[in-house]
Amino acid sequence: MNEKLLHDTACAMVFPGRGILAADESTGTIEKRFKSIGVENTEENRRAYRDLLFSARGGEEFISGVIFYEETLFQNSTDGTPFPQLLEKRGILPGIKVDKGAKPLAGAPGETITEGLDGLRERLTKYKEAGARFAKWRAVITIGDGIPSDYCIATNAHALARYAALCQEQDIVPIVEPEVLMDADNTLEVCRDVTARTLRLTFQELQRQRVLLEGMILKPNMVVSGKKCPAQADHKAVAQATLRTLRRYVPATVPGIAFLSGGQSDEDATAHLDEMNRLGGAPWTLSFSYGRALQAAALKAWSGRRENVAAGQRAFLHRAKMNGLAASGRWEQKMEKAA
Repeated sequence: MNEKLLHDTACAMVFPGRGILAADESTGTIEKRFKSIGVENTEENRRAYRDLLFSARGGEEFISGVIFYEETLFQNSTDGTPFPQLLEKRGILPGIKVDKGAKPLAGAPGETITEGLDGLRERLTKYKEAGARFAKWRAVITIGDGIPSDYCIATNAHALARYAALCQEQDIVPIVEPEVLMDADNTLEVCRDVTARTLRLTFQELQRQRVLLEGMILKPNMVVSGKKCPAQADHKAVAQATLRTLRRYVPATVPGIAFLSGGQSDEDATAHLDEMNRLGGAPWTLSFSYGRALQAAALKAWSGRRENVAAGQRAFLHRAKMNGLAASGRWEQKMEKAA
């Protein structure tokens, strides 16, 4: 393990004012998004869409890294340049999603465990040779009637730590993503308590399995009200609850926190991040690792047409800029209206 390389890479991933584009949708997930705009889910269409995002001029001002799906790591831009090289030439780090998805957890109805540890060491070697500098593994924690159980949280925390240790063995920075879903009708307080339980057990496992905290990035959910909750917490309440929870359970040695958007609207994801950075006092860099919240507008503007590539790139760059400003506490809602 090269501790300095891991730490330097992790710090570059959360460089102030920049964040991570999550373009790691599986073939099944991107099919749903393509259907919404009437585009056939072919390998060439997937390549063309991601080329639109990766080749957008100026994206490097606000994007520090891109998480690839495995297929994308081995694809090329329209001019023949491999995607990892295309990004690195512009100072953007290429990364790779390495988990195999959430599957039903035995003996725990309604809960899941993320799979993909078998053969991971060998896959990481291949990914590193292809240019990947960091990786991502997502654990899914569901709020519901009597869940999540300690069993589910502990099992996922153990898998996250095993994944992170294997990454660092290859000098690949692990993004550790324990996501508490926001799909239910729970209050902000319930999300806060479940997030606290999840972070506590996750960091216990990371330390137990000798993961270098200085060489990793945390990608957590924000503490928000469930989508179906009739009383939605405002931006300031979300920011305060999120920071309070993170301060209690995330060691200050972690270089940065890159939040997931988790189904929030584009502007809510931006506003919450901005509010946290305005509150200040966090021992880590607070950044973003958004997928849909960076891509939705670009996908709609593109709609699978070559003549719309520039429009799709403008939409993507706008959202990247808004979140880059939020990562510095300099975003204002009027900027959205002006655009």
